[in-house]
Amino acid sequence: MLKPYKAGKPIDELAREKNLDRIVKLASNENPLGPSPKAMEAMKAAIPQVHRYIDPSNFKLVSRLAEKYGKRPDQFICGHGTDALHGDILGAFTQTADEVLTSEGTFIGVYVNTRKHTRTLRLVPMNNWRYDLDAIAEAISPDTKIVYLANPNNPTGLYFTREEFENFMPKVPKDVLVLLDEAYDTYAGEYEDYPDGLEYDFENLIVTRTLSKIYGLGGMRVGFVVGPEYLIAELHKVRLPFEPNHLAQEAAIAALDDDDFLKLTVDTNRRNLKKMQEQFDTIGIEHLPTSANFIMLLLPSEQCATDFFQECLNLGLIIRHLAGFGIPNAVRINSGTDEETEFALDVIAKVYPSIIDKYRNTIAQSN
Repeated sequence: MLKPYKAGKPIDELAREKNLDRIVKLASNENPLGPSPKAMEAMKAAIPQVHRYIDPSNFKLVSRLAEKYGKRPDQFICGHGTDALHGDILGAFTQTADEVLTSEGTFIGVYVNTRKHTRTLRLVPMNNWRYDLDAIAEAISPDTKIVYLANPNNPTGLYFTREEFENFMPKVPKDVLVLLDEAYDTYAGEYEDYPDGLEYDFENLIVTRTLSKIYGLGGMRVGFVVGPEYLIAELHKVRLPFEPNHLAQEAAIAALDDDDFLKLTVDTNRRNLKKMQEQFDTIGIEHLPTSANFIMLLLPSEQCATDFFQECLNLGLIIRHLAGFGIPNAVRINSGTDEETEFALDVIAKVYPSIIDKYRNTIAQSN
């Protein structure tokens, strides 16, 4: 049965349900600092022109992206967020009988998009919470048309290395498209062995990136695809002509120039992830290392994770239960501002011990 994508619980919805005065949302990997100040100014300046249809070629935004990343403009296409672009990629390069191959425990959006387009979704088990690129290569069949890779992976936060990626790509048949989703590339780019997808020129590789995360434009929906010109030309045949919208494009162009905001975001993320990891170690919550702006916490069981998630909600902390991602005993929490992080850690320090005690008592009674 087709199931819709379920986003993290909105703040307003929780406020209505619980009548809470203080709510902190750390469920959707958003930038806690908000949008880039330059982006906000650009949107204000652009408002008088919202009665005009946009240039379907996104000339200004595509030109800025090409300049920033040292590529040709015809290697880019922009869209209403990477989810929409992933749907366009499926529409352009697959047919009903075709297969999309990816990993268990990866971004739920690709599961939803694949099933929505009535394509076959095939999953390869993770290896110690990481993409198993060797196993994925071996699993490619004549029906496989797209291999989806998220690097770093959402929700585990782990990445595959440059060496692993470069060993993987030659194993992929030329008629199989590799879709490399780099939603968290700026965070992971701090690691020397992280493979920047834009440095490669494989003819069957396309890379998607978003301005929703580190650039703080989640509500504006701006994503882009980078790839060989002949693949981008095919995407133009299926993409809706007037996206992203006018304000979103102007915000994106300005945000791409806001290096100070980017640095502040990275520094804030690094500082608050460290606080989180230290407290999780102190109180004994199992968690994975991360190269993004979130941490995946592992609980002893699905029920334990469900209770933990719900009790955090009851105290005003919105995190993400990962049952929909295929990891029912896990939750994900992203870094916040200094104040939001302290609030979250206070809530977790109250909730986790009681949840674990309840879990242990349940186990003891069943035995």
